[in-house]
Amino acid sequence: MTDIHPDQRVAVLVDAQNLYHSAQSLHSRNIDYSALLSKAIQDRQLTRAIAYVIRADAPEEESFFDALVDIGFETKIKDIKTFSDGTKKADWDVGMSLDAVTLANHVDTMVLCTGDGDFSRLCSHLGHEGVRVEVMAFESSTADELIDASDTFLDLGDRHETFLL
Repeated sequence: MTDIHPDQRVAVLVDAQNLYHSAQSLHSRNIDYSALLSKAIQDRQLTRAIAYVIRADAPEEESFFDALVDIGFETKIKDIKTFSDGTKKADWDVGMSLDAVTLANHVDTMVLCTGDGDFSRLCSHLGHEGVRVEVMAFESSTADELIDASDTFLDLGDRHETFLL
């Protein structure tokens, strides 16, 4: 990667639901969030690291949330919503985007850990604000428009021995 220097201020925003489902469907494994954060920071100054998670009342999720905090993430937790027809929905797209826009004035680089193409417009906006945007996700489940909108893309699938447990 180019344009990385130790004085850069970095924010790392992780769409945990998106990464979880990609890691499970592609590799039947879980993400190593410690390795993910370490690679995202790359010896730069961490301003904020936020993991956006969904509470679905699974037995192990509270210990997972605690582990994220121990690694160095702030967690933002949203309860899954079940609608009258039985469908379930929970996503952090708007919350993540608002945080990114709010943080843009305080960082040089924003690392988005998601493959969700809905964030491509956010990448463009951050770029216009002078913020470098790096995306880390699994290329095979990442929207082309997100890859195209970012300054750099790191395929977690290329280094699954590093990023998967």
